[in-house]
Amino acid sequence: MVGGRTERGSRRRVRAASVVVPFPRGATGDRLDLARFVPSGRSLLLAFAAVLGVLGAYWGAYASSVFAVERIDVRGVPPEVARDVEAATRDVLGRSLVAIDAGDVEGTVRALPSVAGVAVDRAFPHTLVIKVAPERPVAVARRGHSSWLVTGTGKVIREIETGSERALPRLWLTRGVAVRVGGSLPGSFTPATRALEAVHEVRLPRRVKAVRSTGDQLTLVLFRGPEIRLGQARDLLLKAAVAAAVFPLVESGTIYIDVSVPERPVAGS
Repeated sequence: MVGGRTERGSRRRVRAASVVVPFPRGATGDRLDLARFVPSGRSLLLAFAAVLGVLGAYWGAYASSVFAVERIDVRGVPPEVARDVEAATRDVLGRSLVAIDAGDVEGTVRALPSVAGVAVDRAFPHTLVIKVAPERPVAVARRGHSSWLVTGTGKVIREIETGSERALPRLWLTRGVAVRVGGSLPGSFTPATRALEAVHEVRLPRRVKAVRSTGDQLTLVLFRGPEIRLGQARDLLLKAAVAAAVFPLVESGTIYIDVSVPERPVAGS
């Protein structure tokens, strides 16, 4: 009790007041202006016109004679193979460089028997460049009065005039052996062609005249010097390399060099 009054009587009930805090609205310049990121109609029109211009230029180059092929440049092969490539691709003359499918041209050239690999390029404004890796002949296959160039795999790449290509060894075929340009010799000739391919890699000091096959034993017959006995048709590159290394060491009058066991070469007279 205070001053004759009760504390309860003097106490006033206080209501809680609601407080509203206004959030200040930002200025107009502070708002995200999406319109700045949307291209104007004029910009869209110019971009569309540029795309149409590029497409029109491409179509003009594709369909017109602006970049018409006037010359086929064949590289990397001897003249006779280059003539075959030019003949096989003659239909591209007059066509636009832009319209030519390089893959189709490569497929056409790769189908030629004398071609091992090919790449096509465009040399604007009027030249188609064809880079060719030729097949490498290692022997001449002879049957009667006919002759063909043959690769290390036995592939027949070209018929040649009999008596030409004298630097290559001869493989003698019987009349019953069928030969087709682009095809392969029978499998029985594969060991011989593989042996000649190995010899071509190592370059023996003497030229090989022929390959003699007795059963499964291979022998290289040289124009001058001892014969090279290779034995069975395995590790031929190693055997040819050993023969090339031993050859300068043998005495005059040596009849053969036996490298059938390449770790222990033997020379005999």
